[in-house]
Amino acid sequence: MIEPHVPAPPGSRPSWGGSGGSGGSGTPPSGGRGTAARLPVRPGVGRFLVLAGVFVCAACGLVYELELVALASYLIGDSVTQASVVLSVMVFAMGLGSLAAKRLRRFAAAGFGAVEAVLALVGGSSAMVLYAVFAWTGAWTGGWTGGWGGLGADGPRLLLVAFSLAIGVLIGAEVPLLMELIQRIRRQDAGGAVADLFAADYVGALVGGLAFPFVLLPFLGQLTGALLTGTVNAVVGAALVLGLFRRDMTRRARRLLLAANAAVLALLATATVLADDFERAARHAVYGQDVRVAVRTGAQEVILTGDTDGRPLALFLDGRLRVRADDERRRHEALVHPAMSGPHARVLILGGGDGLALREVLRHPDVHRVDVVESDPGLTRLARHDPGLSALNEHAFGDARVRVVADDAFRRLRTTPTGAYDVVISDLPDPRVTAGTKFHSQEFYGLLRRVLAPEGRLVVHAGPVLAQPRTFWTVDATLRAAGLRTVPYRVGARDTGRAPGPDRTAAGTGRAPRDWGFLLASRGAPALRLDPAGPRPHTVTAGSLERVARATARTRIDGLPPSTLVHPRY
Repeated sequence: MIEPHVPAPPGSRPSWGGSGGSGGSGTPPSGGRGTAARLPVRPGVGRFLVLAGVFVCAACGLVYELELVALASYLIGDSVTQASVVLSVMVFAMGLGSLAAKRLRRFAAAGFGAVEAVLALVGGSSAMVLYAVFAWTGAWTGGWTGGWGGLGADGPRLLLVAFSLAIGVLIGAEVPLLMELIQRIRRQDAGGAVADLFAADYVGALVGGLAFPFVLLPFLGQLTGALLTGTVNAVVGAALVLGLFRRDMTRRARRLLLAANAAVLALLATATVLADDFERAARHAVYGQDVRVAVRTGAQEVILTGDTDGRPLALFLDGRLRVRADDERRRHEALVHPAMSGPHARVLILGGGDGLALREVLRHPDVHRVDVVESDPGLTRLARHDPGLSALNEHAFGDARVRVVADDAFRRLRTTPTGAYDVVISDLPDPRVTAGTKFHSQEFYGLLRRVLAPEGRLVVHAGPVLAQPRTFWTVDATLRAAGLRTVPYRVGARDTGRAPGPDRTAAGTGRAPRDWGFLLASRGAPALRLDPAGPRPHTVTAGSLERVARATARTRIDGLPPSTLVHPRY
C-alpha cells in the first residue's frame, strides 16, 4: 500500500521516512520503498517522462498481444478461439505479475528496468520463435480439441500459451513498479496517481492497437513488426530507468542493466537484419523449395508454388491450400456443372478469384453474362497475369462476358436486384475459417435466395464431409432454414500429404482434407444431374454424382440448428 501524503506543519523540514531514511533529515536517501527519487530534472518533467514511458510500454504490450492472436489465427485457424485463449491467459497472467511485483517495489527502478528488458526480448522474439516451430516441425495440427500428444503434436500450442503467460506476467508487473516510481517523484493521493497512470496506459494501448493492423502489419509484417516493437520497448525502458532513476540504483545494478539491454538490443537487431532470410527459409520449409510468388495483397497472403520442373502449380491463401493443378479440375467441375443443368444465362460467382470456377462456367456457350464478386483484387490480378495461373484458368478473365467486382459478397448481395441470376456459385471460404462464417449464415443464404430467379440454382462449397461432418450438415440445415431445398454431394481429393497451413483435419492428422463437400440448392427440389446439352466434364459423370450423393446422405446428422450472424454454429 502507498501511504497518503500528509502535509508537513509550516516551518518544519520534510521527513522522508522509509527503510533507507533517517527520521527528520532533509536529505532524501537513495532507493528504498517510500523514499523520494533524486532526479536529474525537475519533478514535473520527471513525472511527464514516466507517464510517457507508461504510454510507450502500454502500446508495445498490446502489440505483443495482437501479434500472438494474429499469428495463432494464421497458423492454427479459428481466430475466435485463438483470441480467447491468448487474451484470457494473458489477462490472468497480468494479475500474477502484479502480485509478484510487490516484492520488487523496494527496488522499483532496477526491477522495472529488468522487467522491460525481458519483456522486450520475449515479446519481440515471440512471433519468430512460434513461426520457426511451425515451419520446421509442422506440428500445429487441428484446433484445441485434439489430443495433447507431446511436443510433436501440441507442444507448439503449449508454447503459445507459455508466451501468453510470460508476456502477461511481465506486463502485469509494470503497473505496481511504475506506481512506485511515480510516487517517488512527487507524492500524491493514490486515486490521483492511479488515474494518471491508467490514463497514459489506456491511451498507449489505443495507439498500439491501431498501429498493429494499420502500420506494423501491412508495412513491416508480423516478424519485423514484433522485433521493432521489442526494440522500442527496450530502448524506452532502459532510457527511463538509466536516465531518470540512475541515482536510485547502485553502480553494479546500473552496469548489469546496461549490459542486459545492450544484449537484448543486439539480439533483436540481429534478428531484424536476418528476418527476410529467415522468412524465406521458413517459407521453403513450409511450402517446399519451389515458391515462386509470395505476396501480401492487403487482404491475405498469396503463395504460388510449382509450375516448374514438372511440379504442379499450387495456390495457397493465408497458408491454406486453395488450388493444386493436378487435382483442381475434380473440385471445380463438381462445383460448377451440376448447378448449370438448368437455365444459366446469368451467372454469379462469389469468390473464385483464381478464375477456375469461371473457366468451367464459360465452357457453356449459352452463358450470356458472368459476374465475379471477389473481395481481393490482388488475387484476380494475379490470376489474370501470372503465366501459370492464367494458363490454368484458360485466361477466363479475358472473356467479354465476364465482369469482375471487387467487393464484399455480403455487401454486394444487399444491393443486387431480386431474381437477377439463374445460377449462383458460392466459392467462398468454408465455415471452418472464421472469416467465412458470415457467408454460411441464414441471413446470407436468405440474400442468395432473393437474388435467384424462380427456377434458379445455388451451389455452395461447404467444406469437407468426412473430416467435418457436423459443419457440413450445419450448412445444410442453414440453407433449409433460409427456405431452400438441398441435395448434398461430395468428391474425393487426392492425398497430397501434410497440409502446410491451418487447413487440416480436426482429427489431428495434420493432413489435407480428403474430400470437398457441396450443397446444391433451389426453391424447389433440385435434381443432381448434368446438362445433357452442355460440355462433358473430364472427372464428373451423372452416374458418379448419383453414387456420391447416396454416400454423402449416409453421413447425415439430423437435428442440427441453423447458423446465424449472432449465433454462429461452426
